[in-house]
Amino acid sequence: MQISDAEWTLMNFVWENQPIEAIEVMAGLGASQGWSDATIKTMLHRLVKKGALSAESIGKKFRYTAAVKQQDCIRLASRSFLDRVFGGNAVPALLHFVKEARLTPDEVTELQKLLNAKLSKSKGSKE
Repeated sequence: MQISDAEWTLMNFVWENQPIEAIEVMAGLGASQGWSDATIKTMLHRLVKKGALSAESIGKKFRYTAAVKQQDCIRLASRSFLDRVFGGNAVPALLHFVKEARLTPDEVTELQKLLNAKLSKSKGSKE
């Protein structure tokens, strides 16, 4: 499932606030994103058609919940980005992000721990 940048903004808002009515999405995102109510309604409808959101009719109102997990969407988008930009190769991508990112000392420590754990795991599987 392909989700546009604007749809990501809307989906993140829904994931954080679900279940949520269309009027609440309009109030929460309309002014901050410069989107009209019609634009938000169109995106909500499009995301329902894509299967990313489910909609429940409550009288004249609609209540939306995510039909997909945020982590699943992140995984798919990451894979798509990696394939398009780095030919599917994670190492150049990781090196690029580490070089370009403004990392705090705590974040560097966390990355070191992850890499050390990965190294220990790969050494353990060779023995």
